[in-house]
Amino acid sequence: MECRWSIGEAFGRASRDVLPFAIPILLLWLLPIGGVAASASVETIGNAPDWTGKILAGDVRGTVTDRETGEVIPFAYIHLEELDRSAQSDRNGAFSFQNVPDGTYTLQVHRIGFQTLTRRITIVDDDVTTLSIEMRPVVYSGESVEVTADREVTTGSNLEHASIKVTGEQLRQELGSTLSSTLRDQPGISERSMGANPGRPVIRGLGDERVVILEDGQKTGDVSGSSGDHAVALDPSTAEEIEIARGPAALEYGSGAIGGIVNVVRHQIPTSVPSSWSGALSTQGNSAHRSGMGAASLTIPVTDSWVLNLDSNVRAASETQTPAGPLTNSGMQSANSGFGSSWIQPWGYAGLSGNYYFNTYGIPPDPDGGHPDGVDIEMLKMQSEGRAEILLPGSTFRTLELRGSFVHYEHAEIESGGTVGSRFDMDTVIGSIKLRNGAWGPVDRGVTGINLEFNDYKVFGSRSPNSTALQSGFFTVQEADFGPLHLEGGLRWNLARMRPEEDRPNSYIGHIRTRSYSGLELSGSAIYEIKRDLYLGTTVMRSWRPPSLEELYSEGPHLAAFAFEIGNPNLGPETGLGTELFVRWQTGPLQLELTGYRNYFDNFLHVQDTGQASVPRADLREFQYLGSQARLYGGEGSAQLQVHRNWTLYGSLSHTLGDRFLDQEEMDRAGLARSEQPLPQIPPLQGRTGLRFSKGSLRLDGRLRMASRQDRLPECPASSDPGFIYPCETPTDGYALLDVSGQYRLNWGSTLQTITINLTNLTNRTYYNHLSLIKEISPEPGRAVQLLYRVYF
Repeated sequence: MECRWSIGEAFGRASRDVLPFAIPILLLWLLPIGGVAASASVETIGNAPDWTGKILAGDVRGTVTDRETGEVIPFAYIHLEELDRSAQSDRNGAFSFQNVPDGTYTLQVHRIGFQTLTRRITIVDDDVTTLSIEMRPVVYSGESVEVTADREVTTGSNLEHASIKVTGEQLRQELGSTLSSTLRDQPGISERSMGANPGRPVIRGLGDERVVILEDGQKTGDVSGSSGDHAVALDPSTAEEIEIARGPAALEYGSGAIGGIVNVVRHQIPTSVPSSWSGALSTQGNSAHRSGMGAASLTIPVTDSWVLNLDSNVRAASETQTPAGPLTNSGMQSANSGFGSSWIQPWGYAGLSGNYYFNTYGIPPDPDGGHPDGVDIEMLKMQSEGRAEILLPGSTFRTLELRGSFVHYEHAEIESGGTVGSRFDMDTVIGSIKLRNGAWGPVDRGVTGINLEFNDYKVFGSRSPNSTALQSGFFTVQEADFGPLHLEGGLRWNLARMRPEEDRPNSYIGHIRTRSYSGLELSGSAIYEIKRDLYLGTTVMRSWRPPSLEELYSEGPHLAAFAFEIGNPNLGPETGLGTELFVRWQTGPLQLELTGYRNYFDNFLHVQDTGQASVPRADLREFQYLGSQARLYGGEGSAQLQVHRNWTLYGSLSHTLGDRFLDQEEMDRAGLARSEQPLPQIPPLQGRTGLRFSKGSLRLDGRLRMASRQDRLPECPASSDPGFIYPCETPTDGYALLDVSGQYRLNWGSTLQTITINLTNLTNRTYYNHLSLIKEISPEPGRAVQLLYRVYF
């Protein structure tokens, strides 16, 4: 695929459109930052005397050892959560963080084969704080340890934050070829798919723009949220952990993320200097897709202040094997390479990174129209990022973080004969300024900042206009503890402007014109420790997001999605109110978590099958973007019970219901009798249960994955033409699948080696994913064997 860089043009448009938004906000922020810097030059706290190159903060050094044997533990992952810094223990079990400001922090340590450890540490006047981290071997699944002062308890997760982390053995066991396939067994998470490669997570029935996907805290810069045939532009094979966050934490990264934030953590830009070089090699194979993957990563401390990260991976797959036979044109090939480098100094650190990602994959054919031979998609992403963290001694603020990135993205849909049917090009510029504060008044810690995002978007092969989007936001998220009560609160003020290349008053979809939006988001969470190891919590969030460029301006055929897409330039912003109530409890060998939630939208933006054939393309059905009142509600639960020292029962269950409310005009246009209609593409009741055996270096799992029949569907429009292959959403039968997996780890020499084997769908059951956009032409994969081997050195 031809690569057309348009950096000059993108930055020209950015300077014209971004500066009017950015200058007033930057001026407001430079004044207090200047005041902080001025005071820091004369005021000292502890070992942070001045800005002349002397030490501004202390170092944290430590050793990780096995609590039972006293042996050192290499390759442990250590994370300082409030500063988002990471380190890895070397072959001697040693680790270090440089230049940590005075204060109290959450230190989390995890390593395959050991219980995750969460510990509060306090950095005071000493130049060096020395820690001794003792980890316990895993006895049963999901064990972690939280240490608060002199109290040590076993918990299922870090209870101060309403989030999920997929790490260690769990990440190795569930690692798939895509982000969504890696996460789909988590409670409340489903996978919207269109074959093996184009998949995207759906959280509690919410997907697309309502779930923000990040890589190391930065947006991926792709268009995966706009259509089911668009893949997420990242590979999870080199992830250190995957975080899923909801509530106030989501406000830091963008607007409208009521579904949540999914962050793939790679720490490509280093934040600490290791004592020696280290790396990892991985290979993975899957018989269901006849696929293979190879990945390598390397961290090199070039000097005592300069660190270099290198990583690369390749993946290839042929046609997906299903019980009904191979799925035509479902193969893929991808390659990803990147580097990251950091300069660690007494004042903080500064780093750069670059990534190249290429992916080509097939969309299966539509035998009754559109593209009977299938469509091939070629996708390219090139990204560069710069980041700096500056320590701010002598002030309430601990650090100032500056980030900026540029992403060039191309996506071509190639029909039979090599004709490019549709093409999407987008250049994205993202910048942010964040101040992380310590304690002030009743607040213990938090972050305040601004971010800007500029998109220059071009579509070829349809009448959709070239357009730009500029979004900016001011946000603050703060936390406080009052004895057994933990509070989090945040707000975000958003500005957005969507500008087409030209006004079109008489276009087929309406008056295409520039639209401007502004809105406020608010969120709060409270977690109360009723008694030891029994927690009750709630989260409330008012979300707001502007319509995307696709929702406003789409006009034309999108063959890979089987659709003629019709935007709506009159759409208003989407606003929603989400509430959640949860309880977490552990008593002895039992861990339990139950959650109920409800999301209500005044203007829920979605695409709707009109039931009409397109006038310009009679072989395609029209899909139009609309705004409706809607609600989604449901619950999820998870539990595990240690029935023996080496045996653990576990299970989870989740269910979401969704409805939208039509006005009389919509009812008349579609010929529908009821104003309350189920929302399309809502996952069914689903869950899993299993039995796990853990002893020494061996872990075995047997589990059952289940889903109920989904027949709670919107009515078909009265004008539906039965000649189309997809006249409307169809019901999906339930299923139960049997899986078996095993993991083994080996310490050999100075290496850690892990082997994971998954046997899925052992009975070769024919089943369908309700959120698959091609379920009518293909079931999901049949019996398969997946092997993952990884060595850390």
